[in-house]
Amino acid sequence: MNKKELRKTYLNLRKALSDNQIEQYSLQISNWALQLDIWQHSNYHIFLPITRQKEINTEYLLHVLQGKDKNIIVSKSNFENFRMKHYLLTDQTKLIVNSYGIPEPDEKGISISEESIDVVFVPLLVADKNGNRLGYGKGFYDRFLKKCRPDTLKIGLSFFEPLESTIDADIHDIALDYIIYDQGFLIIH
Repeated sequence: MNKKELRKTYLNLRKALSDNQIEQYSLQISNWALQLDIWQHSNYHIFLPITRQKEINTEYLLHVLQGKDKNIIVSKSNFENFRMKHYLLTDQTKLIVNSYGIPEPDEKGISISEESIDVVFVPLLVADKNGNRLGYGKGFYDRFLKKCRPDTLKIGLSFFEPLESTIDADIHDIALDYIIYDQGFLIIH
């Protein structure tokens, strides 16, 4: 399948998940994350889910990060240039849901550079066993990950097991280091 067909297939599979399944799988993904050797770092970037798109509920991972006293970084998307700005999530951070359904920080917070981020939890529809990911196709995360340090860990979160067949990667696509899904995880690099 090409990317367009894969995207349509996995969007439909995700839409078919019940709210209960989403919560159960999201909790399982968080529990699998605890099994990985990734917790020695300081600065963790996490996406906040678009609930109407039935994305993974990252609230469970947020609680893990808070419990481990990590710096949590969230983004604000610019749909004109398909880039993101990153902000430290604090008790004072005001989150506003944008017109796309993405909870985002207002721009009054503490700005964080991509180079200072140690771990990025990456949203996706599906990934393959080589770490190639399929998202919505706008390239926000590829642009973001290119600006991160080479040693920044890129961890994809998915409701679906990684594909055996390879997703066609474009020259600008950034591969993942780990994939966590409801049944386990895969270490790629």
